[in-house]
Amino acid sequence: TRVFQAREGAAPPAPQGSCDRLLRQTESLNCAIRGDTMLPVIAECPIQKIIKRNGSVVDYDRGRIANAILKATASAGAANPKLAETMAVNVEASLVTTYGSGAMPSVEDIQDVVESVLIENRLSRIAKNYIIYRHQHAMARTAKAYEFEVTDNVPYRKLYEVLRWNMEHRCDSVESLNRIIVRGRFPQLVKECDQRYGEEVNLASARILRDAKSIRIVIIAGPSSSGKTTTTIKMGERLRKAGVGLKAINIDHYFFDLDRHPMDEFGDHDYETPAALDLELINDHLEQLLAGKTVKTPHYDFKTGRRRLNVHELALAGNEILLIDSLHGLFDAMTRSIPPERKFKLYIETLGQFRAADGTFMRWSDNRLLRRMNRDQDHLNLKPLETLTHWHYVRKSELTHIIPFIKRADCIVNSALPYELPVFKHRLFKCFAKAAHRYKDDPRRLDAHIRANRIYSLLRPLRMVRDESCIPPDSLLREFIGGSGYQY
Repeated sequence: TRVFQAREGAAPPAPQGSCDRLLRQTESLNCAIRGDTMLPVIAECPIQKIIKRNGSVVDYDRGRIANAILKATASAGAANPKLAETMAVNVEASLVTTYGSGAMPSVEDIQDVVESVLIENRLSRIAKNYIIYRHQHAMARTAKAYEFEVTDNVPYRKLYEVLRWNMEHRCDSVESLNRIIVRGRFPQLVKECDQRYGEEVNLASARILRDAKSIRIVIIAGPSSSGKTTTTIKMGERLRKAGVGLKAINIDHYFFDLDRHPMDEFGDHDYETPAALDLELINDHLEQLLAGKTVKTPHYDFKTGRRRLNVHELALAGNEILLIDSLHGLFDAMTRSIPPERKFKLYIETLGQFRAADGTFMRWSDNRLLRRMNRDQDHLNLKPLETLTHWHYVRKSELTHIIPFIKRADCIVNSALPYELPVFKHRLFKCFAKAAHRYKDDPRRLDAHIRANRIYSLLRPLRMVRDESCIPPDSLLREFIGGSGYQY
């Protein structure tokens, strides 16, 4: 449309010489769409150079675009060179219209346009396969030992891996998950998801074992209900099996007395900020432990909101590693007294790439909210709506004190399990219907109302699973629904 407007004088004039080339490209594309046997020869493209991921500038080559699309058509059932070339021409025209004649788009820009063009032409299966192809190559490029990249506090390359896995196992959307349940494949999905998570824990453990001579502290960090405790236990199992001694320190015992925590107008205390922890005492104890001394850690009683000092005796032998499971493990002040080379920092998050019925991706924090609502109800005797209305504290702390430090992690583990959503649909769906109604006219609870509506809309078309017997006792999900073989 933009090219046609340019030809008719309805759009601002393009740089001299570019319109004629664009018209020839459009005519070539029209020829291909009509089904002509041969595509006309296209004049030289006004895009001459592109920017690679490493910042270098190289010659533009439409053949590489066509080749990638061709592979996507082959994955969809049958290789179609003519269609691939047609779409490559279309991509080329879109690049010129979007970035202008003589521009130097990046590889990522080009790939984004390819996906857009395929979707606009209703080639959804080919678009899906192209996305997989793109992500596979992204993972291959980052296959160097254990490296990952975080941009804008988002580990995009890790997300490529998660999305690819979900698509390959056909559990990336409400529709596909419903299909698995209807076909009786839910137990198999449970097995596959748990295996994937276990493999990531194994990889992290291998990293630690590789550098066991220098590492004295392993930190398992991540936002609320991401699965830190189970991951800590499983990693401990693997390290002990390899002959590495372990000791765990419970950071929750370092909370200040509750009367020192800020309280809101509803009488709700904020446990989520690192300021609620005695960071000075934590650092002092860590220094002493690594120096071979014995310390006595505090004991915090969540029922009374009070702590007692010098209760739990703890010592670290020369061949032992200290395990820390904490929301704020990546927060500098938590372990500032320990040199970086003595620490291994693992970040865990529900990096789920799961699409709702409207095509939007489920928010990671919503996944964790489901977990925490159920766990709080079972273990802390908190009503689900109490957890929902407290969640704004959780998110505020995550965005301020946890997520900005993802780049400091040595390893990232995805704890999202697509099979958990039908389980939580059975357990919590009615709570969200109630919350959406209760808080709709309460401006003080706008956050809870918006969140409840969003999760309600996600879960409503999803089939529920009542029979949880196929979920093994060593599953991470058991940390949140009960029945675990581990002691928490």
